[in-house]
Amino acid sequence: MTLTEIDRHLLNRCLAREPEAWKDFVDRFIGLFLHVISHTAHSRSVLLSPEDIDDLCEEIFLTLLKNDFEVLRRFRAKSSLATYLTVVARRIVVREISKRQTQDVRERFAAQVATIEKGDNKGDNFPPKVLEDRETLEKILKKLPSKEAEVLRLHYLEGRSYEEIGKSLNMPTNSVGPTLSRAREHVREHLAKEKQSE
Repeated sequence: MTLTEIDRHLLNRCLAREPEAWKDFVDRFIGLFLHVISHTAHSRSVLLSPEDIDDLCEEIFLTLLKNDFEVLRRFRAKSSLATYLTVVARRIVVREISKRQTQDVRERFAAQVATIEKGDNKGDNFPPKVLEDRETLEKILKKLPSKEAEVLRLHYLEGRSYEEIGKSLNMPTNSVGPTLSRAREHVREHLAKEKQSE
C-alpha cells in the first residue's frame, strides 16, 4: 500500500505543528498501536495489565514526539503510514517488554536471595553466592550436565517458566522441576566442596 492523501495531509500537519493535528493523529492511530501491543505481547507469551498497555501506548507516542517528530520525519512514503507506524510501534513494544522482563528476573533474584538470608529455604531458591557472582555461576554451569545447566540458565537467568523451558529444550514440562532440583543440588554440592577446600 502507498501513502494515502489523508495520511500525507495529517503527517504534514503534525510536522508543521498545526493546532489539533496531534490530536487527530492520536485518534487515527491509537487503535493500530493497541493492536500492535496486544499482538506483540501475545506472540511473546506476555500478559499485560491495562496499566501496562497504557504505559506502552504512551511510550510509543512519546517516541514519535521525541526530537521534533524525528521518527515521523524519517518516513519516506515508500509504504502506507500505517505500515511504517506498525514497524516502529512493534520495535518499541519489544524493547520495553524485554526491559520489563529483565527487571522482573532481577527482582525475582533479589527476593530469592532475601528469602535464603532469612533462612526460609523452600527448595526452589538458588544459593545467593551464585546469584551475586556471575563468574562463579558460569564456572559452575560448565561442571553440570548439559541439560541441567541449560534448565538452570533458562529458569534463573532468563526467567522462563517450566512450560517455556520444556518447549525450548523439547522435554516434558513435568520433567523440568526435577531437573532443576538436581541442578540446584549439584550447585550446592559444588559450593560445599569449594568451601571445604578453602
